Amino acid sequence: MADLTTTIGDFHFDNTVMNGAGVWCFDRDELSAVDSSAAATFVTKTATLQARQGNPEPRMAATSLGSINSMGLPNKGLDYYLGVLAEFENTHPDKPYFLSTTGTDPDDFGRLFTKIAQSNFHGLVELNLSCPNVVGKPQIAYDFGAVERILTQVTGIYHGALGVKLPPYFDLVHFQEIAAVLNKFPLVFVNTINSVGNGLVIKDETAAIAPKGGLGGIGGGYIKPMALANVRTLRQLLNPSIRIIGTGGVQNGRDVFELILCGADMVGVATQLGKEGPKVFARLTQELNDLMDEKGYRRLSDFRGNLQVPEAVAVR
Repeated sequence: MADLTTTIGDFHFDNTVMNGAGVWCFDRDELSAVDSSAAATFVTKTATLQARQGNPEPRMAATSLGSINSMGLPNKGLDYYLGVLAEFENTHPDKPYFLSTTGTDPDDFGRLFTKIAQSNFHGLVELNLSCPNVVGKPQIAYDFGAVERILTQVTGIYHGALGVKLPPYFDLVHFQEIAAVLNKFPLVFVNTINSVGNGLVIKDETAAIAPKGGLGGIGGGYIKPMALANVRTLRQLLNPSIRIIGTGGVQNGRDVFELILCGADMVGVATQLGKEGPKVFARLTQELNDLMDEKGYRRLSDFRGNLQVPEAVAVR
């Protein structure tokens, strides 16, 4: 069996795959199912200060190649997830967990992180700056000035292990701008990418979901090329101390392998987890192990970040 252990900051994980925030993480029962699976750990649903119902239904639909959703951040509120995490940390004191959180108003961030700092949570916090599905709210991470202001505020309050969840970027200048901002702060990880916002799926003659006129975040196999590109480019631009969780388009062990090849330290699974349930982690782990054995790799560091680019040949 290959060594699939990995590290983010001072935290060690016995596997490289985990859930993506939003899938199998709404409540204690779902988190327990992931915790009992082959996944390295779990991340909670993105928690806001108060519980949210989210957008009206239908708000999610599976497709042959992936999914579309406009959930609108339904969650049970920060206090609920801090309580659940305390239970898991008491039961598994040596196992690190992730708390996902975000604000829906500029004043929320200080209150969120004051509450987290005053809690007994000692895992990793993922600040979600990239939800594309809150009606009337833009994705924060496309406003680089806002990202810097929020991180300045948050890091002045909270001194634990902190990372950010990012949307996909498509312009090389934007990669450079977000990396320049993130490199100013003591982040231990970034998670890239969230779903690709404002896609449209049609079933017969009707949009597959109702919110936002049928527009929603696209996930699954559709977005794997964007996930690979974002992991690869950010790995080249971010401080080496900032580790990367690659999320997007994972359907099999080869997909996990390719995200690590591009520089990911861990790999998040969302759409496929929603389709298969937590048993998907055992399958992905076995498929990754088999592929590593086939290639002669014994540990993730043997190939992490080693993507090769063909030599350019001039057109004659």
